[in-house]
Amino acid sequence: MNENIIPHNHEITQADRAKKLGYRPFLIWFVGLSGSGKSTLASNLETKLFNEGINTYILDGDNIRSGLNKDLDFSDESRKENLRRITEVSNLFVDAGTVVLTAFITPFQEERAKIREKMGEKYIEVFVNCPLEECEKRDVKGLYAKARRGEIKNFTGIDSPFEAPLSPDIEIESHKLTIDEGVQKIYDLVIEKIK
Repeated sequence: MNENIIPHNHEITQADRAKKLGYRPFLIWFVGLSGSGKSTLASNLETKLFNEGINTYILDGDNIRSGLNKDLDFSDESRKENLRRITEVSNLFVDAGTVVLTAFITPFQEERAKIREKMGEKYIEVFVNCPLEECEKRDVKGLYAKARRGEIKNFTGIDSPFEAPLSPDIEIESHKLTIDEGVQKIYDLVIEKIK
């Protein structure tokens, strides 16, 4: 850190906000291949939590890349910077008292370890595990087809690796569960941690 940058310690702390809200804010990070169901699960979980009076916010890949991170490409270095920025923004939201849900492929174990280290006990990693073949069948955006034709380079699962999480907080096999079943499993873990 630059020696001329000195963070200010404000009077109201995250603990104060958590006490007022009645729950501990967390970062819930959905990891998995494109088409695995990350965004669908995150959206449905957010609705369930929001309806219970919990402040929530979703950070999603395409939304972030069309604004905050539109200057980044899909090289390995840009992907790492994309995740670093998202982690920093998520940390600010969590500090403000929000349960943040993110839906990002997050293909590299090293980057996931950095996120966990930054967030500490305020982090829940959800591995949305779905076979590549099933993700390709779902391919609602047509991205796998483009990647197979060589129109998209560095596409995770095709010509860029995906390192499956070694020890996620929860694994959802989205090809074996209904959306409601998957959401309920995640919800049970989240409620246990935030209350």
